[in-house]
Amino acid sequence: MNIQWSEQEAAFRREVQDFFASELDDELCAAGRWMTSVYGDHELCLRWQRKLLERGWLAPAWPVEHGGCDWSVAQHYIFAQEKAYAGAPPVSPMGIQMCAPALIAFGTPEQKAFFLPRMLSGEHFWCQGYSEAEAGSDLAALSMSAAEEGEELVCNGTKLWSTHAHVANWVFCLVRTSREDKPQKGITFLLIDMHSPGVEVRPIVSLTGEHIQNEIHFSDVRVPKANVVGRIGDGWTVAKYLLEFERGGAAYAPQMLVRLDELREFARSAPADRGGYLVDDPLFSARLADVECQVNALELYELETLSTLSLGGSPGAAASVMKILGTELQQAVTELGLEVAGHYGAAFQPQAGRPGGPVLRPHAGATFLGERTAALAPLRYFNERAGTIYAGANEIQRNILAKTVLGL
Repeated sequence: MNIQWSEQEAAFRREVQDFFASELDDELCAAGRWMTSVYGDHELCLRWQRKLLERGWLAPAWPVEHGGCDWSVAQHYIFAQEKAYAGAPPVSPMGIQMCAPALIAFGTPEQKAFFLPRMLSGEHFWCQGYSEAEAGSDLAALSMSAAEEGEELVCNGTKLWSTHAHVANWVFCLVRTSREDKPQKGITFLLIDMHSPGVEVRPIVSLTGEHIQNEIHFSDVRVPKANVVGRIGDGWTVAKYLLEFERGGAAYAPQMLVRLDELREFARSAPADRGGYLVDDPLFSARLADVECQVNALELYELETLSTLSLGGSPGAAASVMKILGTELQQAVTELGLEVAGHYGAAFQPQAGRPGGPVLRPHAGATFLGERTAALAPLRYFNERAGTIYAGANEIQRNILAKTVLGL
């Protein structure tokens, strides 16, 4: 693999750097750099989405005919790198990075023409309806029903852990349209207007007081069959394809390398137990170097996967590999962060971060003790604990690899 940047790629990097420098104001930078949730602040991320849309860089991985960019693998990765360096906030992945690839692959021309432009504009803001009380990592066990009545499906059931459902106006759902010999059969991929009669959103407030997750209750919700993506009963095929993009459609390494650089810099002034500074402690330096080597190896794997995507492929089994390595290394980075934070890492100071939703139980005062890097360390540590669970627990990903790659 040739990982040397050409003159044209260097010019593209400068173009991206100039764009970020001119369009990222202090508020947008703060929303990106001080994130302590899986997703960023809703309103600020929408504002950033509009800027990217105007520049034509909102959905670079989409086909050009639908608004994507005719970028090389190198350009995709340069953009991801510079985004991390600049501290840009994320765009919600639910529509653009998750539902859209499924629509592009399995949707009808009418569905693509209606939904894709509205995803780009932000007119439609999406959430996901997958998990249920008895169907989390074992997603095929879902039971939300969708009974056929003429040209409609009548939906009843509950979905859990739906990020930003309280601000979304569309949800892509997996529903059960029939009971078959295997649980994966009889599942349908369905697009539901959140303003439909019978849809109720109830907040799930975290222990930190943040409202990001939700329950969605469906009571006799009528949905046109025209909103089925793929075929009725074959939604598992669509869902598996979408999950490949949720698990491995983005680059983990650039953001982690930025975080490691921040930790190394902070460690230059953080005291070590035996005197001196933490950066000079050989044990800490060895742990830092070990994690950095693993992240660099992941970066090469991500480049290889991006090459596959650029040729029109899907992540496939690589999605599970990247999900395992990416989320477990993210946790390792936050563990190093706690060590660098020292005694400040024992304090709970959510006011130092930028959560992805409103805090319903506000914490007194806007100031915090110590350096922001130290105050953020425990918040990021706890947030990344969920990484190995969401989008399919890592134990499930290892089962997938054992079956699809090793043939076990």
